[in-house]
Amino acid sequence: MRFETVKEFCIGRGIAYGPEQEELFEKYYEMLIDRNRVMNLTAITERCEVEEKHFLDSISLADAADLSGDLSLIDVGTGAGFPGLPLKILFPNLNIVLLDSLLKRVDFLNEVIGELGLSGIRGIHCRAEEAARQGEYRERFDLCVSRAVAALPVLAEYCLPFVKPGGQFIAFKSGKAEEEAAAAKNAFDVLGGALREIRSFSLGKTELQRSFIIVDKTAAAPEKYPRAAGKVRKKPL
Repeated sequence: MRFETVKEFCIGRGIAYGPEQEELFEKYYEMLIDRNRVMNLTAITERCEVEEKHFLDSISLADAADLSGDLSLIDVGTGAGFPGLPLKILFPNLNIVLLDSLLKRVDFLNEVIGELGLSGIRGIHCRAEEAARQGEYRERFDLCVSRAVAALPVLAEYCLPFVKPGGQFIAFKSGKAEEEAAAAKNAFDVLGGALREIRSFSLGKTELQRSFIIVDKTAAAPEKYPRAAGKVRKKPL
């Protein structure tokens, strides 16, 4: 059984999807399940659930952002590579950094990248609040995306400093996205962001309710942000 739901999504949007992409998704899936036996990468392991809740959810970003052109993207708190790796499989033009604080996960990601023969993508081991202060990463990206589980004011402080003015931060959310966006308004204002829209949708056959919270980067973030992790979580903006 192949990834029919992913294929249908791509065909419906004119995204190239053929034997090459199918093989890459298959290899990724096999490596994910194999490595998950010895380390905690995902609680979702059934093939149909991985396809919808990881692969399809990741590539649904194509409905919220223009992914054509030579774009730079950072995936903050990428975990097992979502959404960055599925996006790279379908959009080879993207220049992607997968950021995670756990070295074992980053090692796995770089192994997958090598096995799949992907270029223009790399995993880096660093905490978000540390990487965002480094010149190589601070305000260098057209897009910052995250599926990480964190309150939006916290996530915004970690993510917006990576985005160059004119770029976007897009958070993958479920549940009450409008309430989260309202709670994060001050964080957006402080960090040079402005809410563009909330785009809600049902995910595949499961009809899982998901939302994209899309934030434009309108000005540079003050140099003192992001703060240390403890302050970000204890006293959100």
